[in-house]
Amino acid sequence: MTDVTLRRTQLATPASDEKMMHSAADSDADEVFLDLEDSVAPNAKPDAREPLIKAAREEDWSDKVLSFRMNGIDTQWWYDDLITVVGEAGEYIDDIIVPKVKSASDIHTVENLLEQIEENNDLEVGGIGLEPQIEDGEGMHNVHDIAHASDRLSSIIFGPGDYSAAMGTPGLDIGQFPEYPGHYWHHALSECNAAAKSAGLPCLDGPYADIEDPEGFRESANNANMIGCDGKWAIHPSQIEIGNEVFAPDPEVAERAKRIVDAYAEAMEKGQGAVSVDGQMVDEATNKMAQDIVETAEAAGIL
Repeated sequence: MTDVTLRRTQLATPASDEKMMHSAADSDADEVFLDLEDSVAPNAKPDAREPLIKAAREEDWSDKVLSFRMNGIDTQWWYDDLITVVGEAGEYIDDIIVPKVKSASDIHTVENLLEQIEENNDLEVGGIGLEPQIEDGEGMHNVHDIAHASDRLSSIIFGPGDYSAAMGTPGLDIGQFPEYPGHYWHHALSECNAAAKSAGLPCLDGPYADIEDPEGFRESANNANMIGCDGKWAIHPSQIEIGNEVFAPDPEVAERAKRIVDAYAEAMEKGQGAVSVDGQMVDEATNKMAQDIVETAEAAGIL
């Protein structure tokens, strides 16, 4: 049995909308994050904490990762976001998404306060994970340090919306640059993924804003998957099925990976350094790739 935590889809849900949070709990998303940041108006942010706490405590999240996105540490709200939400619903929260992370010290700032909140509320110290969101040039410059900033980290997330604004890119659509000759976010996502994987973490792509363009979302997810990312945001339930499909191994590939793992294990027992499977040589590097696919496929119920 595998212990892989799937994060193929990360469903964004405004913490101010009780109906949407209820629907999110019933969705097929691997992770749901209840958002106190961009999807909540500034004058509604303090009031959004109580519906979030209510949903965290009363809805059934047992089949998925439950997280919430706090406001950035450069705002007036982040401190009370942590104290109030974790203080009242910390036992139900798996992760906290930290937006607009610029350096490892941002993670340390959040971690130091979070540890005190856990201690003061008899929660397991270190039990709540952190997911830094990379959204500007400074964060991208420091992404490798950020990825190694804390043992609490659960993933690295790329945020294309604010990153677009920070980089001065043209257009107003998040995640879409159809006229660009290639994958627009190839470098940024590759950088985030390399940093994440150097720390043994999954990397998650951000949103694709056009919810009425399923094929565009699929292409965006495929691009991220080909780079090695482990999942992608869904900003509408209609995107979940596509994301779960794209970021799960193809069944035929999973079956072949299982044959490789089994054959390689048998070869190792016989003292062989390599083995042929389906006419192709398999060595330790191939076996490692196959093991990763098998673990993900088992977690996704494909094997």
